[in-house]
Formats: sequence, structure tokens, C-alpha cells
Amino acid sequence: YKKNKGSVIAIKKVKKNMKIQQQIKNEMREAMKNREEVRLMVLRSLISGFTNELVASGKKPQDEIEDSSALNVIKKAVKQRKDSIEQYGKGGREDLVANETAELEILKKYLPEMMSEEKIREIAIAKKTELGVEDKSNLPAGKAGMGILMGAIIGQIKSTGDEADGALVKQVVEKLFS
Repeated sequence: YKKNKGSVIAIKKVKKNMKIQQQIKNEMREAMKNREEVRLMVLRSLISGFTNELVASGKKPQDEIEDSSALNVIKKAVKQRKDSIEQYGKGGREDLVANETAELEILKKYLPEMMSEEKIREIAIAKKTELGVEDKSNLPAGKAGMGILMGAIIGQIKSTGDEADGALVKQVVEKLFS
């Protein structure tokens, strides 16, 4: 449990047997009952994003969205919050940074577990050896070769059924060559 401006929020992972959209609708009802304004606003924006995604794909707004599409909407919302936090931080708007950070924490619980930096490094080292890359100078296609190596690493990660943050993969690859 986390305290949030006087109210208690139960932080729980998305249930495996329930669709993400239905889980968010249920949690939205809980947020209404508990008068959790920030959480309610975030969940409503996700529901709206799901509806927009359904309409964009030519389906009816009442239809259920697939979990993969729902995750894409959530990832987009997380990316927007991270960008906003960065911009507000540069602008010295700590009040807005705090709001966006609170929203980001709510969104993060709907994302699948990301692969750790250590596991990414293991895969990166294996792919680097497999491709015969010793340093930046012998990357295939020059600097574009770093993208080829990153693509191979991300492909390997996805083939195992895991997910990894692309920015973290890039950071790990850059560390291998520094």
C-alpha cells in the first residue's frame, strides 16, 4: 500500500487472467469510490487512449482492445510522461514534475516487467562476439552498425518472450564500446 495525499492506494499487478482494459475499468471504479483524483484522471486517459486506438484500427469504440494494443497505448502514455518530466525539469517547473511523476508511477504498474541491465549486457556481449565486433571501428556499415547490433540484441530479447527498454539497450551497447 502507498499513501497518496491522505488516501490509501492498493498497488497490485495486473491480473493475468483479466484483460488489461477490464482491469483498468475496474480500478477506475475503485478510484472513483476512493476519490483518488490523480489516479482517476490517469485511468480515464488510458480508457480514452484505448477507444482512440480501436477507432483508428477501424473497430467500434465499445469493442474490447487486445492486450498488445493496450500495452502500446500505455507505453505511449509512459513515454509522454517521461518527456514531460524532462521538459518541465528543464523549465524549472517542479510542481508539474511532481504531478507527471505521480502519473508515471500509476502507469508503470500496467507495464510488463522489463529485462534487467545485467541480462541485457549478457545478451549484448554474446551478440557482439557472434557478429565478430571488437570495437566501433569494425562495426558493419560504420556507425549504422551500432544500430545493426542493437537490432540483433532486441531481436534476441523478443525471441525469448521478454521485453526491454530500448533506451537501456542503447546505453548498454554504448558502454560496451566506451
